[in-house]
Amino acid sequence: MSKYGMLDNVLNDILKAVTPLQEDWAIRFGIVNDLRLVAESVESLRGATVEPFGSFVSNLFTRWGDLDISIELSNGSHISSVGKKHKQTLLADLLKALRAKGGWNNLQFIINARVPILKLRRYPSGISCDISINNLQGQMKSKMLLWISNIDGRFHDMVLLVKEWAKAHKINNPKTGTFNSYSLSLLVIFHFQTCAPAILPPLKDIYPGNMVDDLIGVRADVEDLIGETCDTNINRFLSDKSRPKNKKSLAELFVEFLRKFAQMDSWASKMGISPYTGQWEQIKDNTRWLPKTYAIFVEDPFEQPQNTARSVSSGHLPKIAKAFLETYSVLISSQNPSSILTYLAPLHISRYIMKPAMPNYGGYLPPPQPQVPRPLRPQPAPQRRIQNGSKGSSSNSSTSGGGKGSSFNGSTSRAPLPVQAQQRQQIWRPRIQ
Repeated sequence: MSKYGMLDNVLNDILKAVTPLQEDWAIRFGIVNDLRLVAESVESLRGATVEPFGSFVSNLFTRWGDLDISIELSNGSHISSVGKKHKQTLLADLLKALRAKGGWNNLQFIINARVPILKLRRYPSGISCDISINNLQGQMKSKMLLWISNIDGRFHDMVLLVKEWAKAHKINNPKTGTFNSYSLSLLVIFHFQTCAPAILPPLKDIYPGNMVDDLIGVRADVEDLIGETCDTNINRFLSDKSRPKNKKSLAELFVEFLRKFAQMDSWASKMGISPYTGQWEQIKDNTRWLPKTYAIFVEDPFEQPQNTARSVSSGHLPKIAKAFLETYSVLISSQNPSSILTYLAPLHISRYIMKPAMPNYGGYLPPPQPQVPRPLRPQPAPQRRIQNGSKGSSSNSSTSGGGKGSSFNGSTSRAPLPVQAQQRQQIWRPRIQ
């Protein structure tokens, strides 16, 4: 077995465990429809539409992932603007209707958040939902991540793996001073921009501008313009025959990802991460980021100069760096699949993989079978057409093909992916270009 073959098998086992099944899509579509019926009963929301966004729309969610919902208010064909107090009032009206309807648990109204949110859990599926008002920005960011996935399928797989790894180390919770899932996705984008050879272009080459500033006017026209711009630039990138192709396996890319950020606590005060430019940037030289008041800066490429990692506290930054470094050290030294798995996935996922016949979720309930008529084959959220998109998807993507080579009894995974890069022992430090 090749140097990274065993790790590839473990990563593929994790992907198989967390990748949504047909019924997981059906459950979420059902929740969206249920919320639409409730919203239609609220007088103050007359004419509003209920639209999912986040990881569900970008197809970066796992079987147990949350569902983000935006209630878009009617303003004819134009994009509407609503003040925070009005959003609070509308969510309060919706909360009353949801309580009257029943079937929802753990209802919480986060009224004073920067973006007011209504949090709830659907019974009996247990899927958590976050509901906001007029979050068109979130919808468009989700679509951008979906389109980026069309460039190379390994991006989708890496995001899922990184999020599960971060949960295992308890560094994927903004409430506790660590990363949110969006900032983790941007770290993966940045890694794919700065690896050699690069897998993704600077995002300014996909959409040259600050996308949120362009969300004004007739909504359909704005969305079409943004989509067409991205289509054109993505196709230009994919059709560039002179572009060197990165053929590294997921295992290689994952190890290099850990190595790249393993000493973030030593450089985060001086350098920021810019997926928009695809480069490390000196904070002191970037007037958009000053005054610097954050533990680490991961710029939102679609809403500059917002820091998507603003929730990360200086007190938790060493803990985050330690998770990167410890996992990196284990992956380059251990040949024990079970030991590696405990560093890469939460306990309920590890148990499910190692004992698939009798899964033990450690108190975390598996998704129930959806109560939907058969046959039903729900599809992911509609994607914009990317011409020749398959050319950009590497043959190394773990989502393609079948094979053997599982690391655990009773579990099947795809064959190990090709390996070309050499293992690097020294911890990586960023360099300004």
